[in-house]
Amino acid sequence: MTVRNSDITIKVDGSSMPGYIARPDPESGPHAAVIVLQEIYGVNKEMKRITDLVASVGYVGLAINFYHREDPAHYQPYNEEGTEKGFAVAGTVGRETLRKDVAAAIEYLNSQDYVKQGKIATWGFCFGGTVAFLTATVPGLAGAVCFYGGNIAQPLPNGESEALSDVNDIKCPLLLVYGEDDPYISAQDCARTNQALAQAGKDFQIQEYPGVGHAFFRESSAYMHSAVVADAWDLVQAFLKRVFT
Repeated sequence: MTVRNSDITIKVDGSSMPGYIARPDPESGPHAAVIVLQEIYGVNKEMKRITDLVASVGYVGLAINFYHREDPAHYQPYNEEGTEKGFAVAGTVGRETLRKDVAAAIEYLNSQDYVKQGKIATWGFCFGGTVAFLTATVPGLAGAVCFYGGNIAQPLPNGESEALSDVNDIKCPLLLVYGEDDPYISAQDCARTNQALAQAGKDFQIQEYPGVGHAFFRESSAYMHSAVVADAWDLVQAFLKRVFT
């Protein structure tokens, strides 16, 4: 499938939020959309790869830079220094601004004639996985996919309470994916998340992959060409098909 991509900006809260959009050939008609939520490193080559991947299977992909108030050009490498800077800027955002940014992205997508109105989901990675969970409370989402969200069951980098404390306000189905050997997310975190979602009566699915560490879906990971990544991608596609139907 032909994919077109470009950089855009979205006005939100008196600021210009940078974004990267990828979409199927416009002649193929309106499509459902997926908002891609970045790791702590920014809207980098990896997040653009994910956004293009989404478009390659017939959805509009939109990666947003939710660090735009503090660092609109935030783009860090996958090394110790980049991780330190990424966590520092993650500490500048909280529930209120993250929800405003996702709501602005939803509004933007719904205003485009190539997007099916009301058919919008999120897909977040690492801190973005936490953001996907937090913003599942925002009206207008059909679903949220959370890949190894480290602050779902731990306090946010800015010191606010864990995302799990908002579980009763979640408005859409969730798919949560973890590696069982993730050093940042314990088995207890996953168990607490499962219990809280079940007790709140939410529509959710949790997938844990044994022998797999953090960020396994990243192109540079040792798992990239493994059956685990293929299975996780199949899960995401099946979930999106369900929530968009």
